[in-house]
Amino acid sequence: MLGGVQGAVALVLAGRMTWLSVYENERYRLMAESNRVNLTLTPPRRGWLVDRNNIPLANNRTDFRVDLIPDRMEERDKTLAALQQILRLTPEDMDRIKTDLKRASGFRPVPVIENLDWERFAAVSVRLPELPGVSPTRGFARNYPLGAAVGHLIGYVGAASAEQYQKEKDPLLVTPGFKLGKDGLEKVLENRLRGTPGAKRVEVTARGKLVRELATRPDRPGETVKLTIDAGLQEYAARRLGPESGSAVVVDLMTGGLVALCSMPAYDPNSFSDGISRTEWAMLSEDDHIPLMNKALQGLYPPGSTFKPATALAALGAGIDANRVVYCNGGYTLGNRRFGCLGRHGPMTLHTAIARSCNTYFYTVGRDVGIEAIAAAARKLGLGAEYPLPLPSQRYGTVPDAGWKQRRHKQSWTAADTLNVSIGQGYLLVSPLQLAVFAARVASGRAIMPSLLAGNTAVAQPLDFPAEHLAAVRSGMDEVVNGHGTAGRSKLPFPDIRMGGKTGTAQVRRISGGARGGLNVPWKYRDHGLFICFAPVDNPRYAAAVVIEHGMSGSGAAAPVARDLLTFLFDRSRAMETLAALERGWGGDYRTRMAAQADAFRAAQQAPPAPPPEDASAAVTNAAEAAANATGVPAVDAGERIVPEDAE
Repeated sequence: MLGGVQGAVALVLAGRMTWLSVYENERYRLMAESNRVNLTLTPPRRGWLVDRNNIPLANNRTDFRVDLIPDRMEERDKTLAALQQILRLTPEDMDRIKTDLKRASGFRPVPVIENLDWERFAAVSVRLPELPGVSPTRGFARNYPLGAAVGHLIGYVGAASAEQYQKEKDPLLVTPGFKLGKDGLEKVLENRLRGTPGAKRVEVTARGKLVRELATRPDRPGETVKLTIDAGLQEYAARRLGPESGSAVVVDLMTGGLVALCSMPAYDPNSFSDGISRTEWAMLSEDDHIPLMNKALQGLYPPGSTFKPATALAALGAGIDANRVVYCNGGYTLGNRRFGCLGRHGPMTLHTAIARSCNTYFYTVGRDVGIEAIAAAARKLGLGAEYPLPLPSQRYGTVPDAGWKQRRHKQSWTAADTLNVSIGQGYLLVSPLQLAVFAARVASGRAIMPSLLAGNTAVAQPLDFPAEHLAAVRSGMDEVVNGHGTAGRSKLPFPDIRMGGKTGTAQVRRISGGARGGLNVPWKYRDHGLFICFAPVDNPRYAAAVVIEHGMSGSGAAAPVARDLLTFLFDRSRAMETLAALERGWGGDYRTRMAAQADAFRAAQQAPPAPPPEDASAAVTNAAEAAANATGVPAVDAGERIVPEDAE
């Protein structure tokens, strides 16, 4: 019996040894190999983002950095003290490095500093024999040649967050020097831009001590993505918007590609990618011009009179004759309420009403056709839509109708609501991108869909508006600029190229008529200035929309910007001459002004703090009012819709 038990045990042991050595040989061999060899990842070079002419909008530059290999360090305190002196590290940097060293594994690099200048990098390199464990490295960092001009469009990159690592469990995310897209195209196109990391195999002891380097595998760069953007026009738009808070969008009618999508003021994505300072962040977040907001996609505004072409097409589609005469005596009376006009225009047809932006005409025909027809025309022209663009946080606004008001406010639609919407006010809200698509569809007669990726355009189908109706509206928009219209001062400086357009002024809050256009009104309460346009009139190639927040009028603030943008597309040298004269009065281009603003902000931060307001609750109310106003949503009560005088 004892011999039998011993034999059984021997058979079990032999079987187990056979199983481990034969059938699971590969598994344990790999485990032993991974215990002997460690793999260190090398961050891949991100793919470039280039414009339609292959000019880089986001590329990579050489980056000098210094890391620490904990296992190689001999006298840790002495090494850290030497690095602090050579690299001029701050106490905050030292605290962060010491914390990272405590948490790091023996072979995993700990970042010390990035974006080093050559002098400090060389100073560390020549002293390496005295600094065991210090690893100076040359890699690549993200670079944005146009800076703030592409901040909202391209976005920026940054280190992965703890939440992202917990979700993906990808060791690349915690590799020193690796950054991924955080906003804009950088974020949405992350999979195409990231590339494949390189790797370095090193042999270590059981305790993780480095023995030797075995092999290195190079990284594979990410894909180069070509956009429809024109880098020259994008930068020109950023400069031409000047010190204003606004946005500009330009569409190529041949392809639907966006050749400019600009929102200013903006942040410099180079600062965000390199690690923005607390002072710069405070400056951006406290600015009442909201540089952290992409106004082209996220700003929502009443379109004002730029909406009138939609009302005109709805009226023509309902059978109203374009030659019908409506007499303007300065306003329109509905019950006991008077809806004002810009002036006393006298007899108006559709053509002259568009040219002179006669509210009375559009009140009349708008009430005749009703809100459902107006809303349907607006949606066909691209308002209230969200477009399939590779950009996050797009807002699609509101094209109201009776059903919308009942769902939203539990109220019935009124005739006064129809009058408001007929001239682009009331509950109506649109984004600058939507206004540009609106102008593009009116100009081309096709359902153009905006795109940002080159080669990703679809054939635009014809709109179901009769050609003669579109021609009548375009004729009126031609008269706006080239005849007796509201934007006569914004003609293109070419004898053979005409621009058609429509001005608009959107009221922000109730202000008496005489004071609305005055400079004594606080900036945040002034009307917005809007302008949509296309050129050439006889064969449209480009369409654009410009919104200047609190610019007071479309003709005075937005139309000149749109004129210069289209001038740039047809004659760059002439447009640059105009810009140079303007920038001399503004104190330089956006880079120069941002640097001066930063210097002034730092100086103000060092000054003694101002005493707190006596009424803290009033301060909170004012701050909330400013924040609400910054979104572009009218600051009037939802139940009290304001009809503006619409001073073009």
